[in-house]
Amino acid sequence: MSLIGTWMQRLAVGWLVYSHTHSALLLGLVSFSSQIPTLLLAPYGGTVADRYSRYRVLLVTQIASLVQACVLAWLVLSGHYATWAVAGLSLLLGTINAFDIPARQSLMVELVDDRAHLPNAIALNSTMVNLARLVGPALAGLLLARFGEGPCFVVNAVSFVAVVASLLLMRIAPRPRAPTARGPWKACAKAGPTCAGPPPCAARFC
Repeated sequence: MSLIGTWMQRLAVGWLVYSHTHSALLLGLVSFSSQIPTLLLAPYGGTVADRYSRYRVLLVTQIASLVQACVLAWLVLSGHYATWAVAGLSLLLGTINAFDIPARQSLMVELVDDRAHLPNAIALNSTMVNLARLVGPALAGLLLARFGEGPCFVVNAVSFVAVVASLLLMRIAPRPRAPTARGPWKACAKAGPTCAGPPPCAARFC
């Protein structure tokens, strides 16, 4: 439900920006602002998922996504939105997703007691993601044609309620914390003598 709502919002945001500005440049900038935080912050999101409870990280990110969706829905329905506000909320959502996606994908391993069923769980998860990519934009197109952008954002906000409720009903045994000696980038010492920079140098340059 949440993924369908997310894809509905993604399509509705693009339609909202382009239909009110008729600017391909602004449409591209808003789309860029929703993706670039995930690209830059994903390594840190993976580190957080390794070091802390994935369940709690996911609960926080889903509540944050719910708040973001509610704010966007309120701005559009009240008519007080602006392109810069939509871009800012898209940037916020991309930042949330940078921490949400690693925690959500890795939490699936903790939900499967029998590792023999893990391939089935991965297949179901993949099916869910791809089905949402088909159903979400289709539903958004129907709502856009009949009611406009606002209902798409409302549906997305409501869809997060089901996720948060499901998470609160889960009972997951705590797992041991991963060692915290190293950060998201590997230490330069692991790269061997080929690292030319003075210690500590960034691992990306090793």
